[in-house]
Amino acid sequence: MKKISLTIYSDYVCPWCYVGQGAVTKLTKEFSVDVDWRPFYLRPDTPPEGMDLPENVKAHMAQTNTHLKQMANDAGLEMVFPNRIPNTRLAHESTEYARQHGKALEFHKVIFDKFYRKGEDIGNWEFLKKAAIQVGLNADELQYEVESGKFTSIVQEQVNEAYQIGVDGVPTYVLNDQYKIVGAQPYEVFQRALQRIEMEEKS
Repeated sequence: MKKISLTIYSDYVCPWCYVGQGAVTKLTKEFSVDVDWRPFYLRPDTPPEGMDLPENVKAHMAQTNTHLKQMANDAGLEMVFPNRIPNTRLAHESTEYARQHGKALEFHKVIFDKFYRKGEDIGNWEFLKKAAIQVGLNADELQYEVESGKFTSIVQEQVNEAYQIGVDGVPTYVLNDQYKIVGAQPYEVFQRALQRIEMEEKS
């Protein structure tokens, strides 16, 4: 089977994107998959300093937290539920810097882990520079280039591309630019999609 491209549209404040890492990890072990996480702004109205989780969102999440926690446990992930939503623009633009330096997957994982395992504020430079150092990036250069606006239009173009292909919620997984899977689905859903691709390649 040829290498499969898996593009994942996600936002760092999306808990379903976090727990969905379990299925992605399994896929990479069973199939030859090239994973590419792409940005999406789940709450584009979030102010730069972040905001408290709205009461209606808290109430909704209270009903789903048990399920999320179970999915996290099944994936071998620890999970806490932060009460504040950080603005993720700097995190996404910093991830683009990491991508251009060959460290996107590692950087992405650190940000997810620190937010959902530790409840850290991922929207400030103190955190992002520590994350950069953790994966071997130049933290000062990262901050300088992101603050210069170098990656703003690049990230926005990727978000626009997501809208153009019909992404209106995350996580959205796109296999070979063809098969779309929406939401943190069971591993078997991904398995069946890849098996179908494999059959089509043989036919």
